[in-house]
Amino acid sequence: MMTTDDKSVSMARSKLAKYLEENHLRKTPERFAILDMIYSHNDHFSVDTLCKEMEESSYHVSRSTVYYTMWLLCDCGLVRRHSLGSRGNRFEKVGPNSTSHYHLICTSCGKIREVKDAEMLKHISGRRYGAFSTSYFSLYVYGICPACQRKKRKQLTKTK
Repeated sequence: MMTTDDKSVSMARSKLAKYLEENHLRKTPERFAILDMIYSHNDHFSVDTLCKEMEESSYHVSRSTVYYTMWLLCDCGLVRRHSLGSRGNRFEKVGPNSTSHYHLICTSCGKIREVKDAEMLKHISGRRYGAFSTSYFSLYVYGICPACQRKKRKQLTKTK
């Protein structure tokens, strides 16, 4: 029996294959290997992280291939890119159960936490802005995470 994760990967592979066919692009093993690696993630990741993980799994793929494939995957709706200021681009997979959410981003350590707030989702998702109908949203909230706040308090008490 197929698990939900297996179904997600299978659906993603089918969607990629269809996208590549429709756009007259080659179905290379590298593209599918990158997709598989992405769908093993449950968090945000960078291209550097993805390249490192591909190398660690003994699958050598060039950095340019990873970059190009990321843009393909964003274009076909399997991956979402988040531009996080000085932290650069981060990506996340878009699966069948993906929901809109917002991000708490620590400006000190760079940690990203996803928050799904039912009240906010209800407020934003049901809204229509003239002829504009919301399909999904992403919101970024920048601040200092609890761990970095504790670290700063400890540093302040040591200097006093």
